[in-house]
Amino acid sequence: MGVKKGTGRPTRPKAPAAAAGDHRTGVEKGTEARAWLVKSEPDAFGFDDLWRAPERTTPWDGVRNYQARNFMRDDMRVGDVVLFYHSNATPPGVVGLAEVASAPYPDPSQFDPESPYFDPTSTREAPRWVLVDVKEVARLPRLVPLDELRDDPRLASLDLPLLRRGNRLSVMPMPSEAVDRVRWLADRPRPSP
Repeated sequence: MGVKKGTGRPTRPKAPAAAAGDHRTGVEKGTEARAWLVKSEPDAFGFDDLWRAPERTTPWDGVRNYQARNFMRDDMRVGDVVLFYHSNATPPGVVGLAEVASAPYPDPSQFDPESPYFDPTSTREAPRWVLVDVKEVARLPRLVPLDELRDDPRLASLDLPLLRRGNRLSVMPMPSEAVDRVRWLADRPRPSP
């Protein structure tokens, strides 16, 4: 799912914190930072757009998948590491590092009839969709393409949702070991075929 980014800076009401520790993400109670992968189509909103955003920060709006929404609403915390992934690109892959920069808050695009992400069933009293702000941290030395991620034995051993064929989830948890490995791969020349 490509995620079109908003340009406004809406007021952010504080969201209640979810209980720490969740069997869906493998994050244990008491763990501080978590890691995530977020996908965006570079034609809609790429890493360069994040780089040019005010304070290099943008609301991660337009997510309309319940599982991805639940990850943002229940599990993401300010300071969590984010791998920024270009989907629907040639080649698709991880291009940069970011971090979660806000607590979750209602996605204003759900209330805007002019938005492609408008949801007429969502109300301001009971919003259905949330977002978090994402802040750029660093561009990777090189894009790490999906085929290289799939070919890496250490990443393959982690059974990452990203590496499963047909996975279209735009927000997903990543073990810190996977983030470290992607960063390690990005620091090396791409292997020859």
